Amino acid sequence: MASMGGQEANEQDHKLTLSLPREKGWACSYLYLFQDFWFPSIHIHGVNNCQKYFQAKDNDVLVASIPKSGTTWLKALTFSVVNRQRFTFENHPLLTSNPHELVPFLEFVFREGINDQIHQYLSNLTEPRHFGTHIPFPSLPKSIKESNCRIIYICRNPFDTFISAWTFFNKIKPESSPELTIEDAFERYYKGIIGFGPYSNHMLGYWKESIDKPNKILFLKYEDLKEDANFHVKRIAEFLGCPFTQEEESSGVIESIIKLCSFEKMKDLKVNKSGIVDMNIEKKNYFRKGEIGDWVNYLSPSMVEKLSKSIKEKLTGSGLSFKPCP
Repeated sequence: MASMGGQEANEQDHKLTLSLPREKGWACSYLYLFQDFWFPSIHIHGVNNCQKYFQAKDNDVLVASIPKSGTTWLKALTFSVVNRQRFTFENHPLLTSNPHELVPFLEFVFREGINDQIHQYLSNLTEPRHFGTHIPFPSLPKSIKESNCRIIYICRNPFDTFISAWTFFNKIKPESSPELTIEDAFERYYKGIIGFGPYSNHMLGYWKESIDKPNKILFLKYEDLKEDANFHVKRIAEFLGCPFTQEEESSGVIESIIKLCSFEKMKDLKVNKSGIVDMNIEKKNYFRKGEIGDWVNYLSPSMVEKLSKSIKEKLTGSGLSFKPCP
């Protein structure tokens, strides 16, 4: 698979980025409107390259989400469910590797284009290959949409997603940049200006496709997974064609997977307390609270009213809704 020289490709990407509408970013200087969604410039390169070069396989597994909606947890669960015959719980890769290392983001893998090193990396991955992505459904590579690979999408109550994103991006911003106030962040989020947003369009893209093609996309909500992990882990296994046997269920395999991938367990692991992963982000920043309804401690009544009205307008008629938090 040939590609243009790296320098030439970078110049083309740079020209493309400069031609796009832009707004102030969260942890980066600017977000750019590309294919109707907002991206940091480096992710435009990654999405572009994914569309050009990624060849999906029918047994690939893709974990999709908008940032800060349960991605890390779902990556861990999905990897553990599929690979439960390969590893023991006492000597599991999740005990020594961050979920983002075991299930890499497609847009990060391809952010520099394609070369022999990436070819080698992809060919060395154990099948079924697992990838993560924040790419909106309309911008997914054609090979993903046309192959039989499976997509599991997770979303979260937009209120909690906002608070998680705001605190996360303030942690990873350059030290020279001022903190993003909750008021500034809220106005951007409300307008849909967040990486890979608007959040509502991102959710609805996968939601509608999951209704049209239920064998292709499994749509999950973070809150449902928290409420009944056992039920939804079984759904994940069935969707991926590797349902739990009666023997596995009675011997506690599902419970062991849930415990291994729990927020408390992963946050407490040495591997997740230090070191960096994609884009030089400290691993510890991926584990904050993992709670439902934490937004009530941050949002003003006017913010709640404004966002509630917006969510209702955007989701009305879609069949997608979220339970009100206490």
